[in-house]
Amino acid sequence: MSDGPAARLQKLFEGHRLTPTQRRIAHCMVRGAADVPFLSSVELAELAGVSQPSVTRFAVALGFDGYPALRRHLREVAPAGQEPAPREDSYNEYQQAVRGEIENLTRLAEMLADPTPVEEAGRLLAASAPLPVLGLRAASSQARGFAYFAAKVHPDVRLLDEAGSMLADRIDAAAGAGATALLCFALPRHPREVVEALDHARAAGLTVVTVADSAFAPVARHSDLLIPAPVGTGLAFDTACAPMLLGRVLLEAMADALPDAQARLEAFDAGAAARGLFVE
Repeated sequence: MSDGPAARLQKLFEGHRLTPTQRRIAHCMVRGAADVPFLSSVELAELAGVSQPSVTRFAVALGFDGYPALRRHLREVAPAGQEPAPREDSYNEYQQAVRGEIENLTRLAEMLADPTPVEEAGRLLAASAPLPVLGLRAASSQARGFAYFAAKVHPDVRLLDEAGSMLADRIDAAAGAGATALLCFALPRHPREVVEALDHARAAGLTVVTVADSAFAPVARHSDLLIPAPVGTGLAFDTACAPMLLGRVLLEAMADALPDAQARLEAFDAGAAARGLFVE
């Protein structure tokens, strides 16, 4: 696994039961891992959108006497010569949003240096027939995109992108038909219905694999395997390039675990050519 600043911060937070406010601080720190050792508690509070006392309580929750002790620890474990990232005031807001997504993709690449979680997820998804894929509200497009491509290599993919009382029925139907796992895409803001659906799925005996914006997202404790992919927050509405790409990576891992995936792809291509489905 990568041993960059973000990865070290993730390890620092693991094993601690954090409140929603504290998870927000943790998420903010991971996003700005290179800068955090040089921020005051007031500056960190402003970045995270919380109060300064919340930052102090967060440091204590991690086992430090206060924020200064936490910051000293972060400086000690920072790479030699680490300096705050230069401020990019010369970029306009649209450029900053794009650069923020590039940083998110870089963090995703660092996380994938250890492919074990993705490979495990691929095996779980490949073994589940049917395979329910859940994504509500902001995450519905991620779930739909995954389900569209997954159906080309998996024999039975069931998209769950609508909430309501029927959602639990459809999860039960999938479990009754032999499903062993459920893939969930969970993005901010996290709907209560997603948490309820995951609890219902686990009660039905399904293993929940979740793609979320952070390891500290509200869905974390309702998932069996969570793989984080950060979202961009520089525009009025969040951007989700990293979760989308992680979904494609999971598709690849799932296809690798399906013995007939290549044959299914070739059959689809032959059928598409015979029907003139695509314009050359």
